[in-house]
Amino acid sequence: MAKSVFFSFHYKRDVGRVQLVRNVNALEGQPLLNPQDWEEVQRKGDRAVETWIHNQMAYKKAVIVLIGQETASRPWVIYEINKAWSDKKPLLGIRIHGLSSFGSIDRAGPNPFNEGAGIPVFDPTVKDWRGNTDSRGTYNKLVENLEWWSGQGVVRS
Repeated sequence: MAKSVFFSFHYKRDVGRVQLVRNVNALEGQPLLNPQDWEEVQRKGDRAVETWIHNQMAYKKAVIVLIGQETASRPWVIYEINKAWSDKKPLLGIRIHGLSSFGSIDRAGPNPFNEGAGIPVFDPTVKDWRGNTDSRGTYNKLVENLEWWSGQGVVRS
């Protein structure tokens, strides 16, 4: 495996897509909690979630926001972006809406980063000849580029 990163994403909607990203085996990310374990951390309150994020992000070389349809509106994703920025960790986004999750793909969501911050967002989405999203082609493009993209993050100056 290559470099160690922290993946930020909307758990409930995108965990299946995130598992596909992890299966590429180009990067080492934090452990993905199963739904029951994530609920347990959340039940303990905001401080417990912040502690979990801090512990998981502490020794990672970069933070990658995996951008799905609703990622930009998720409070913990926003917290993780702000933490990465304040910790001066390289930060970037990769769109994952075009990956299949339990047989369905999503629409692209808004960019979760502030305009003008210069944080790169990579989009592996591939369209077929009819203009429909090709999930398999999208996955293949992700496989080809994930490791390189992971090194393109921007650090707050």
